[in-house]
Amino acid sequence: MVNQNIKNEMIRNFKRRNIEVSFFTCLKDACEKIQQLIPISKTVGIGNSQTLKDMDISKILSSRGNKVFDKTLAQNKEDSIKLKKKALLSNWYISGTNAVSIEGHIVNIDHSGNRVAAMIYGPDNVIIVIGKNKICNTLDEAIQRAKNISAPLNAKRAGYNPPCIKEKRCVDCKSKERVCFNLVIIEGQHDKNRMKLFVVDEDFGF
Repeated sequence: MVNQNIKNEMIRNFKRRNIEVSFFTCLKDACEKIQQLIPISKTVGIGNSQTLKDMDISKILSSRGNKVFDKTLAQNKEDSIKLKKKALLSNWYISGTNAVSIEGHIVNIDHSGNRVAAMIYGPDNVIIVIGKNKICNTLDEAIQRAKNISAPLNAKRAGYNPPCIKEKRCVDCKSKERVCFNLVIIEGQHDKNRMKLFVVDEDFGF
């Protein structure tokens, strides 16, 4: 369980950066809040995330009437590219992230960069959903988590085989198999109403 002092500190630090933080006891509660926030008439882009897959959010939103752009549902590579581009222009974007710092940073390591691109600019509203295991004390710790935990696990999940899988840590490789082409640190938002961080009080994702 996330300590109340940590919750208060995160809420305060992210608020200073124009990012709203909310805490949920379980994934179901976070899912229900997402459905309350997003009108059925709006389009929704989905960033590839194990947490969102566990939530089954694409199916839930699609079944109730939202137009959802989720590249993981693509039938082929060409379809995947189209869905990623459509997600960039969606009304709402939902994603996970690799790590956050209590100080107020959101850290991502991405392969193609479509996820971080949409988080930074495009959709009018962004919701980032994470498990408590993604919380780190500092920016440096968040970067190290993204490099040494998230990247190897995501590479393995995607069927790639960079050295970090065997070494279980980043070795700053130049392998063609690497998935860490984009390291992005979100330090805040110009629009204070645009980005929301949902923290679930369980361990989810990489």
